[in-house]
Amino acid sequence: MEKIWLKSYPEGVPAEIERPAYKSVLDMIEYSVGEYSDQPAYTNMGTTLTFGELDRLSQQFACYLQKKLRLMKGERVAVMLPNVLQYPVALCGIFRAGLVVVNVNPLYTARELKHQLRDSGARCIIILENFAHILAEVIADTDVKHVVTTGVGDLLKWPKGTIVNFALRHIKKAIPPYSLPGSVTMRDALKSGSSLKLDPIELGFGDIAFLQYTGGTTGLSKGAMLSHRNMVFNVHQGKAWQGAAFSDLGSIVAITALPLYHIFSLQSNCLSIMLQGGHNILITNPRDMPGFIKELSKHRFNYFTGVNTLFAGLLNTPGFAELDFSSLRLTIGGGMAVQEAVSRRWKQVTGRHIIQGYGLTETSPSAIVVPIDTEEFDGSTGLPISSTEVRICDDDGKDVEPGGIGEICIKGPQVMEGYWRQPEETAKVMLPGGWFRTGDIGRMDERGYVFIEDRKKDMILVSGFNVYPNEIESVAVEMDGVLEAAAVGKPDERSGEVVKLFVVRSDPAVTEADVMAYCRKNLTGYKVPKEIVFRDELPKTNVGKILRRALRDQ
Repeated sequence: MEKIWLKSYPEGVPAEIERPAYKSVLDMIEYSVGEYSDQPAYTNMGTTLTFGELDRLSQQFACYLQKKLRLMKGERVAVMLPNVLQYPVALCGIFRAGLVVVNVNPLYTARELKHQLRDSGARCIIILENFAHILAEVIADTDVKHVVTTGVGDLLKWPKGTIVNFALRHIKKAIPPYSLPGSVTMRDALKSGSSLKLDPIELGFGDIAFLQYTGGTTGLSKGAMLSHRNMVFNVHQGKAWQGAAFSDLGSIVAITALPLYHIFSLQSNCLSIMLQGGHNILITNPRDMPGFIKELSKHRFNYFTGVNTLFAGLLNTPGFAELDFSSLRLTIGGGMAVQEAVSRRWKQVTGRHIIQGYGLTETSPSAIVVPIDTEEFDGSTGLPISSTEVRICDDDGKDVEPGGIGEICIKGPQVMEGYWRQPEETAKVMLPGGWFRTGDIGRMDERGYVFIEDRKKDMILVSGFNVYPNEIESVAVEMDGVLEAAAVGKPDERSGEVVKLFVVRSDPAVTEADVMAYCRKNLTGYKVPKEIVFRDELPKTNVGKILRRALRDQ
C-alpha cells in the first residue's frame, strides 16, 4: 500500500532497528542480573535489592514453581501485586521457570478477578494478603490450584518489614479475614526453593510472555497475547528512541509510581530500566501525595513516568516545587492525553517538559513518541518509533486524505499476537497485512506527527458535528481554579447529544457560570458544555486514567 504521509526521525534515531540479540525476556533478565550484580535494582520503603539479590531470590522462586508445584512450560501464573519488591522477584522467577505472567489489577472486584482467572486458566497466583479475601470468594470457580500470599513488608529490612506488616494487620485493619486452605507465604516459597536446582528452560520469540488484560471498562476484559518477540522488540525500540539521553550516567534512577502490572510501567520502567542496569524506585501508594513527595526528596532521580492526573496531583501538592530536579533528564507521559496546562506547569517547576507517548496494551505498548529533543509542547504524541508504521484509516480500513481525521492503525513487531482464545475479537481489530486498529481517532500532519483526537467510543456527536472530549477538557483545565475535568455526551432530543462537563475545582469559589463563560470564550458554540457538574474527585483507573464511561453511566 502506498504511504501517503511523511515520516522523519530525530538525529540518531534509526527508522528500523536490528533484530535484538536477546530472544526472550528471560534472556534480558539473565543478562541484567549477571552484568549488574552489585548495582541497586529496586528500592521500596527504604529497602534496596541489588541485581545480585534479585538473581538469588527469583532463582529460589523459580525453583519453587518448577520443582515444588511442578508447573510446566507455558502454564499461566497470575500476579496480583502493587509496587512492592515481591513483584520483580515474582516476575523474574516466573520467566526463569518458563511460565507465562498474567498481570492482575489488585483493585479488581470479585467478578473481575473471577473472569480473568477463568479466562487465562491460571494455575497459580501470587497475591498481596490485603486482597486475599477477594480471591477466597471466587477461587473455587477457577483453575487456580496454588496460592502464594505475601504481606507488604515481607521483603523489607528488619525491623521495617515487621512494623509495616503489624501496622497493616493490627492497627489499620487493612487485611480482611480470609480462608485459602493450602496457601503458602512467599517467604516459605522462597525458603522451599532455596535448596533446589532449576532445570534450564528455553524460551524464544514465538512463546507468550504475558497475558496482559485490557482495562475492561467497556465490558469483559480480553487477554492480549504479548510474545517475547513483542516485548523484546519494544524494549529495544524504546532504547533506540531514548538515544544517548542517559549515556553519561553510571546508573539511571527511575521513579516508578505507575503500577508495574500496567503495560506502560511494565515496559518503560521494569524491563527497559532493568536491561540498562538502572535503579527503579517503587512507589507503593502514589495517591498519598505528601508521602510520595517525601520519598522523592531522598533520591536524585533522572527518569519519571506518569499520567496526566499524577502530574497534576503532584504539581498541586505543597512541597513538590521545592524538590531538587537538577538530575531529571526525562519525563514521559502516557496512558491518557497530557494537557498543555499541566505540561507547561511541569516545565516551570522541574525545568523539563513532559514527553508525550502513545501506545496500547496491544502494542506492548510503545508505538508513537515525541522526539526526545522537542522543546515545546504542541499536543502531538510524536512520531512512530523505529520499525513502526502508522496509518490513519476510515471505517472501511482505507487511508483518509492527508491531514484528515480517522482511526489510528499501527504495524510493527510490537503488535500483539492476538487476543487469548478469542479469534473473532482478534479479527475485529486486525486489518490485512498485520495492521492493528487502535480504536483511537487521530490525524497526522505533513511531518508525520500524530495527534490524538479521542477514543472512538468517547466521541460526542452534537447535531452531526464530532466533538472530542480531550479538547473540551484541555480548555477547561486552562482556567484558574480548575484542577481536573472530564467531558461526556448527554442525550438530547434536539441535537442528539450535548456536552456535559464534570469538574474538580482547586478553588471552591469557582462557579458553574464562571466555567461556562470560560468555555464560551474558548470553544465553538456546539462544543460548549450545556451542563457543569462539580465533583470532589473523578472516577479513575488504578493507573489514574479518568473513566468517562463511569461518568456516563452515573
